[in-house]
Amino acid sequence: MSQSRHVPVMLQRCLDLLAPALERPGAVVVDCTLGLGGHSEALLGRFPEARLIGLDRDKEALRLSGERLAPYGDRATLVHAVYDELPEVLDRLGIARVQGVLFDLGVSSMQLDEAGRGFAYAQDAPLDMRMDQTTGISAAEVLNTYPAGELVRILRAYGEEKQAKRIVAAIVREREKEPFGTSARLVELIRDALPQAAKRTGGNPAKRTFQALRIEVNGELSVLERAIPAAVKALDVGGRVAVLSYHSLEDRLVKQVFAAGAATTAPPGLPVVPERYQPRLKLLTRGAELPTEEEIAENRRAAPARLRGAERIREDVE
Repeated sequence: MSQSRHVPVMLQRCLDLLAPALERPGAVVVDCTLGLGGHSEALLGRFPEARLIGLDRDKEALRLSGERLAPYGDRATLVHAVYDELPEVLDRLGIARVQGVLFDLGVSSMQLDEAGRGFAYAQDAPLDMRMDQTTGISAAEVLNTYPAGELVRILRAYGEEKQAKRIVAAIVREREKEPFGTSARLVELIRDALPQAAKRTGGNPAKRTFQALRIEVNGELSVLERAIPAAVKALDVGGRVAVLSYHSLEDRLVKQVFAAGAATTAPPGLPVVPERYQPRLKLLTRGAELPTEEEIAENRRAAPARLRGAERIREDVE
């Protein structure tokens, strides 16, 4: 497993966004999606005074990133946790507030590149897709046991798949003959189920279904719904959060949390807005920032990335 192949997405821009908060001595930054440790290594290198806490639900990722970050000694603390567990992790470590939080959502390169995990539709593999292989149900179980209506909902909501009904009808028909076990059979079924016109757009026709299954198996959107507000709450005043998302559902969630934090909650018509109604956040990006063409040429996985950043500008007033 070569680590050099993994190029962290929009790395320089993430570091620049977080820099004003992390240049203070004693700053603590949380990498909520450690993966192979590319962003974390860069954070530790660029901010020599900072302490890093890295979270990942994938034990293999923790092992590999642990080797990579070993030279930084006790400046890096790596924890096996899902990122919505951030408040509990900080509590256990006795850290009240942090100065920076980074999320790089989506599947890590290691998970995509390791055939046996079943994330990639380009190669035949067991349909697993669990980021933490010690818990939860696999993609095969979802395909084989969920009622048809529930599968249609998942494909539409999480994969934005217009042909969800046709695909699910084929899945239900096929699973009765033999349960699904590997990805190649599912890819073939999707190709056969789609009308010709639908196959001509947007890359591999299985992509949306695989995304939907992955989000369902890992509870990604419900985890994110809890994690982004928790990250904002953990920030010190002057602290910053940067979030890289890879599809519109994630980006929309991040946008909503940031927009709500940056808005005044005062009833209309007040001549002076009291402190408790003032915005908690300042947006650091205008809309979502996109990767440059050069970056996409260097790292095709950067293509769908959307980056949003926010700074905590005042305390919550109860």
